[in-house]
Amino acid sequence: MSAPSSGPPIIFDTARRQQRLTRSAKLFAKADFLHRRAAEDAAHTLSAILREFKNPVDLSPHQGMLAEALHGLPAAERMGPITNIGTIADRAAPGAAPLPLEPQSADLIVNLFGLHWANDLPGALSQIRRALRPDGLFIGSLFGAATLKELRGALTDAELEMTGGAQARVSPFADGFDGAALLQRAGFALPVSDVDRITVRYSSPLSLMHDLRAMGETNSLAGPIRPLSRRIVTRAAELYFERHAEADGRIPATFEMVHLAGWAPHDSQQKPAKRGSAKMRLADALGVKEQTGEN
Repeated sequence: MSAPSSGPPIIFDTARRQQRLTRSAKLFAKADFLHRRAAEDAAHTLSAILREFKNPVDLSPHQGMLAEALHGLPAAERMGPITNIGTIADRAAPGAAPLPLEPQSADLIVNLFGLHWANDLPGALSQIRRALRPDGLFIGSLFGAATLKELRGALTDAELEMTGGAQARVSPFADGFDGAALLQRAGFALPVSDVDRITVRYSSPLSLMHDLRAMGETNSLAGPIRPLSRRIVTRAAELYFERHAEADGRIPATFEMVHLAGWAPHDSQQKPAKRGSAKMRLADALGVKEQTGEN
């Protein structure tokens, strides 16, 4: 009898995730709207912080969007050249290997929509915190638990109906309310977490799946994956329309964006306020509003 593993559970297949991300590179520009939104939110947050960041690093799986969003904003004038981590392996599965950054080498690290693919999310965040200089800032965005809830339900029920059993087809996403606790567990000071829920309307489930493929966000769960038959896909589309179609025949898809921010500890930092004493949500302070997209 083998001894149980002491490491984190393997939820995602790292090699499979790399393949999905590599395949998406040529398609990404057709479905980059969520990443652009996250990059713009990060850029406006940085513009509100009146300090210089001389050694910023972008760990996002799709790079260059932060630099593009910063163009013309005050933060760009206070920021050094952004270092992009170059290998697909480093960007595809955070925490799977040691982060290719020296300890305390960056004063700003940004990761847009990569961390929900980490098998060990606290461990990946700890690596980021160690790479930050004292009083360095981390900003991240990842998909939260309500993401693709409509698609998950339709696929599961269609497969159950057709075969009597169902395999997970949509990733298990982190609960947005756990964000600050995750940052604190990883050693960050002054952790902040907020949730931005977006509804995107599609002409069909197939159009949604095309966007997910272009984003590199299709199934990368570990273990064998049974191909979806045409019958199951057709039935899932029927269930999706039956349950969620709107008056004009389009269907909604929910994307829950969890925004994280935390600082590497430093003696100069203020003490955190008593839990529950906040007077304003981060979304309100940043002017973030729910938005409905069309695709």
